[in-house]
Amino acid sequence: MAQIFRRWTNSLPQVGTAAVLGGGALATFVVWYWFAPAHTDVGYAPAQPIPYSHKLHAGEMQIDCRYCHHTVEKSAHAGVPSTQVCMNCHRHVRKDSALLKPLRDSWDNGTSVGWKRVHKVPDYAYFNHSAHVQLGVGKNRAAVGCVTCHGRIDEMALVEQQEPLSMGWCLDCHDNPAANLRPVDKVTDMLWRADDEWRLTALAVAKTLNPPGSRTQAFKWRDDGTLETRATASCNGCHR
Repeated sequence: MAQIFRRWTNSLPQVGTAAVLGGGALATFVVWYWFAPAHTDVGYAPAQPIPYSHKLHAGEMQIDCRYCHHTVEKSAHAGVPSTQVCMNCHRHVRKDSALLKPLRDSWDNGTSVGWKRVHKVPDYAYFNHSAHVQLGVGKNRAAVGCVTCHGRIDEMALVEQQEPLSMGWCLDCHDNPAANLRPVDKVTDMLWRADDEWRLTALAVAKTLNPPGSRTQAFKWRDDGTLETRATASCNGCHR
């Protein structure tokens, strides 16, 4: 009986299996790597109804972050400035600018400007701004600065997301908080840099931390201020 298939077809099952496994592995890597927040979220910069420049207001004019985001010290949310806050200045400054027409319409009609949110954690995760920037952490009331999560806002004409705000990114800070701690009165200072004295203070403060939901859990700290384990925050601290 004549041979129907050529000899090389004997390798097709092995080649097909390798292709399926290799393709599956490649697809898994693509999803894991390229669909991670570091790639999908970092750089997000939606167009706003008004081309508000943080570079001008927070940078050149040095308006404190808390003037506009006035709930950041007492609320879980930093808050978007109301039309009233903007009009405190713009009833007198550039009051006829065409770029500010949406602001004037909002003021006249009592409607929202419609700012688009840039930084947002998933709905299933809880984050409290006030616990990080005002209430402080540890007995010396050290806090996390705005620049740690939001980047150099004072240099952005259009705000964009600078960090992934992913679970892993948050846990990196919770694992080694000392590197990101600063005095409470320096929270909004974009140019502040830790000196040797503060680094020692931050290490001391880090050793006193009790993560939310883990008040009774014992931690073993290394001399450099990092944890012996990664159990720096319980699940229900962020997932409530």
